[in-house]
Amino acid sequence: MSATPAESPPSAAAGIPFAAGGIPSAGLDVPALREATLGMRHARHLNAAGASLPSEAVLRTVVEHLELEARMGGYEAAEAARERHDAVYAKAARLIGARPEDIALVESATVAWHRALDALALPAGSRVLAAASSYVSSAMHLLDRARRDGVTVEVLPVDATGGTDLDTLEQCLRTPAALVTVAHVPTSSGLVEPVERIGALTRAAGVPLLLDATQSLGQIPLDVTTAEVDIAMGTGRKFLRAPRGTGLLYVSAAMRERMHPVFPDVRGATWSGDRRVEVGPDARRYETWEAAHALRLGLGVALDEALALGVPAIHAYVSGLAARLRAVLAGLPGIQLTDPAASPSGIVTFRREGEQPRDTVLRLRAAGVHVTSVPASHGQWDLGRRGIDAVVRASVHVYNDETDLDALVAALTGTEREGGRHAWAAAPTLT
Repeated sequence: MSATPAESPPSAAAGIPFAAGGIPSAGLDVPALREATLGMRHARHLNAAGASLPSEAVLRTVVEHLELEARMGGYEAAEAARERHDAVYAKAARLIGARPEDIALVESATVAWHRALDALALPAGSRVLAAASSYVSSAMHLLDRARRDGVTVEVLPVDATGGTDLDTLEQCLRTPAALVTVAHVPTSSGLVEPVERIGALTRAAGVPLLLDATQSLGQIPLDVTTAEVDIAMGTGRKFLRAPRGTGLLYVSAAMRERMHPVFPDVRGATWSGDRRVEVGPDARRYETWEAAHALRLGLGVALDEALALGVPAIHAYVSGLAARLRAVLAGLPGIQLTDPAASPSGIVTFRREGEQPRDTVLRLRAAGVHVTSVPASHGQWDLGRRGIDAVVRASVHVYNDETDLDALVAALTGTEREGGRHAWAAAPTLT
């Protein structure tokens, strides 16, 4: 659907390319990205925040290495792919403004979180300041450390935008604290936390900042140096479009001096004497020897693709598409948006009046539109404290366009687009 000159937004005249319907493409070739994504030929996939669709190049890389292992053996295949495997560290580092030696490759963001938190010495009485955006697995681990080790976990309040209240954080940091942890983007909404402002406060107080970038890697630019982040983790399966079973952990050089791996492994340590173990200097000290090399090679290709497109361009398109959806849903009768004010990410959350979110998800899936639901049990410090038992979560990526949003709205309302278009003309134009 192309806009007529009268319908074109002001920026179109300035030569900015647009996807169908006038949504800014940020220079991305959305039709080509869509064509190179096998899953988009089978459904309207709006679940990138759960597990995004890989490109055919990522899929082919994984399958080819599995076939190589079948032909020549796992060790031999790993040796043949050693240079490509080792290059993944540099790609991951480039994505977040780090150095290759700061990166560990792991199986998931949760594994990265556990390796990092367990490596931190947190004596009884240590204060951990946790954002309300914290993910369920992170919160569970923190609460377990409180039970086992006597750590004090203080949940930070939010401000009017829904993000971490920076004034309260600054006040809390006047008393000695051991760690501040925040999710860049939570699982329960499209909120984006002000990471650089949080990092400035923690750096000034001399307190380490642990960033859960699970929902932001691949869709929102992140420079761990600029943001003063000491530890960060993320997964491959979400906005990076990498295979499930991949993830990364960033630990700065300064923090590696303070963090000893609880379970040293031959991957990052050396058994150098009868009773002597020497832990390596880089972040691979948090890895284990066994790994799915096919999946890691797929992660490498996904990183190549994200870096080639440019995360700023991805963010511009994805956040614009999500904002357009959010604006249209806000005008639909019986639909309640549940995103906080500060929600410029590719995630949109809502509820349908009189229907449980899980039932909404099943009904949409039957119509060929794939979204998911998030229960309060996955975000008690967010949804639970807001009195919301569950939400429907739609999340877009570079392979989505306005036709997918139309399909979602049509399935929600039981109507087809009138005259080939829905309510997009009434939605604000994003530049």
